Amino acid sequence: MKVAAIQQKCGNDHNRNLLHTEKSIRKATENSAKLIVLQELHKGEYFCKNEDHALFDWAESIPGPTSEKMAKLAKELDVVIVSSIFERRGAGIYHNTAVVLETDGSIAGIYRKMHIPDDPSYYEKFYFTPGDLGFIPIHTSVGLLGVLVCWDQWFPEAARIMALQGAEILIYPSAIGWSKADSKEEQKKQRDAWITIQRSHAISNGIPIIVANRVGYEKNYLLEDEGLNFWGSSFIAGPQGEMIAEAPTDQEHILIAEIDMKASEDVRRAWPFFRDRRIDSYSILLKKWGY
Repeated sequence: MKVAAIQQKCGNDHNRNLLHTEKSIRKATENSAKLIVLQELHKGEYFCKNEDHALFDWAESIPGPTSEKMAKLAKELDVVIVSSIFERRGAGIYHNTAVVLETDGSIAGIYRKMHIPDDPSYYEKFYFTPGDLGFIPIHTSVGLLGVLVCWDQWFPEAARIMALQGAEILIYPSAIGWSKADSKEEQKKQRDAWITIQRSHAISNGIPIIVANRVGYEKNYLLEDEGLNFWGSSFIAGPQGEMIAEAPTDQEHILIAEIDMKASEDVRRAWPFFRDRRIDSYSILLKKWGY
């Protein structure tokens, strides 16, 4: 199956961003992609660089304008699209939500980001309520999708739970980059760690992964020195963590690759991690620390 990850720059003009995304989706389908993954919060700039109550106005319901636009595209092009939306669930309740659109234009399912960061330039706890749907794979015509979002990618428990419930592909819409304060050495460490942890999820669970990250510099309009240079590097890896395709760090890119949906069975036979799990000794995972 051919899959695609759309890596793009975003500005403050939401309509222009969505039009650009639509053009990229159309190009991906011209190359026979049947599953298309968009980056985290692709409608606009990554707004969590600072805390601003006015930005809650950017949120929308599901179904809503963005999900309906993506649904229309999915139906027209006969593809499955993984979108990412700032969801207004109710007054004062907002989520960072991935929406999966089926080929008939219906919503196959949603995933609300479970792990919410709170770091300089990533003030997501100000905006997002932690997800309450758990780690449930979404049934689609192209397979059972284990959709997670950005900060979730650092937690092996999330990937493992998705895999244990039958996920055939792990999917990570992302928005991650460097600050101006990071040295070149630190930048390399961060990007390498980000790639390594996600490839390790593919290896330990024996399933392919698709990662879509944004790219380009985005200002912090309150504190210019705290802007972010998103490092792109979207990638697609196989069930042994092997790199199938990788996007550049500094350019927009439509990443397309073919993944073998049957390879996981062979890999799990050769590396039977699930067979040898000692679930009788893992209760400590239910504690915050070792006592």
